[in-house]
Amino acid sequence: MLRLKQIVCGLLGVGTCLACLAESSTSVFADLPVLVYHRFDPQTAGPTTVRTSTFKAQMAWLAGHNYKIVPLAQVKALVRDGHSPDPGAVAITADDGHRSIYTEMFPVIREQRIPVTLFIYPSAISRARWALTWDELREMQRSGLVDVQSHTYWHPNFRQEKARLSPGEYHAFVMFQLKHSRQVLERQLSTRVDLLAWPFGVVDPELEEAAAQAGYVAAFAYTGGPAWAGANRFAIPRIPVSDRDAGNALAKLLQPARER
Repeated sequence: MLRLKQIVCGLLGVGTCLACLAESSTSVFADLPVLVYHRFDPQTAGPTTVRTSTFKAQMAWLAGHNYKIVPLAQVKALVRDGHSPDPGAVAITADDGHRSIYTEMFPVIREQRIPVTLFIYPSAISRARWALTWDELREMQRSGLVDVQSHTYWHPNFRQEKARLSPGEYHAFVMFQLKHSRQVLERQLSTRVDLLAWPFGVVDPELEEAAAQAGYVAAFAYTGGPAWAGANRFAIPRIPVSDRDAGNALAKLLQPARER
């Protein structure tokens, strides 16, 4: 609707009218922070480990400050199509596939009905001792709260791989990581996989093009700050969350989204 109004204004030779500016301020330029977690533990925090009690407190803080946790699909709609998110919208993601997502995170989101997207690298699933199993992923999917997407096949550092491989070998390696991950996840979980999170946050124009060729519609970085309409859809920002980010610290992480 906003785009149609802008076109009409242009045809009339009046540029962008005040009504268009007013509408764009609440839709096209709205922000949506995407939080990213990795591991959880009942007692011990770490560089990428959040205590279960802290996670509960963070979710309670969001609810108490008029934030609404929404599916990651709203981020895709915002970035690609300029669709305004729900007021106070926040999305939750968790990377890698550590088993604590099932034992610690899942009971919290199931109790509070919180939608979450998991970015998984499937080479570890049902293989690594620390990782989730396919059955655990299927159980979380059946809750209707958990969406599973790709984190490549085995979480490589593309910067390091590019330095050691020839250009042809590197391209083949990248395409395998991106395509095989999708294939395995879709086969095991009977789901559509079209979103990607870059391992270690490593992304560049060559990787963005590869992601598009591999069938992804959007990909997520690890750079901090909220997503916004018109952002690079293959390097959408996310906000890493630590055990220290509670109360005022969490508010500070989210502040840019409220100030834009």
